Amino acid sequence: QVQLVESGGGLVQPGGSLSLSCAASGSIVSINVMAWYRQAPGKERDLVAISKSGITTNYADSVKGRFSISRDKNTVYLQMNSLKPEDTGVYYCNLRITTIFGGTRDYWGQGTQVTVSS
Repeated sequence: QVQLVESGGGLVQPGGSLSLSCAASGSIVSINVMAWYRQAPGKERDLVAISKSGITTNYADSVKGRFSISRDKNTVYLQMNSLKPEDTGVYYCNLRITTIFGGTRDYWGQGTQVTVSS
């Protein structure tokens, strides 16, 4: 019914920037909540940024002022600036979507690797 495809990860030097995207397709009526999570090696998956109905947006303290979540139609973005080695991890988008069939649930992207290293 709904598919999410992530892109934009890669290797970047400290201080650099990357932009991740998460394209949603399928029987979508609305995207109610959009979020990005990060899972560092050997650690749990943590929330990085979340935006609810485009009204409230929150960021993890570690990324405030450096990361920005946004959306254009059914594609959600995470702009990451001033990257640090501790930003390394697999980034997952998570969207709460209402479909034409009337259901609302969370969908996950496949994950994209971000490595910050010199």
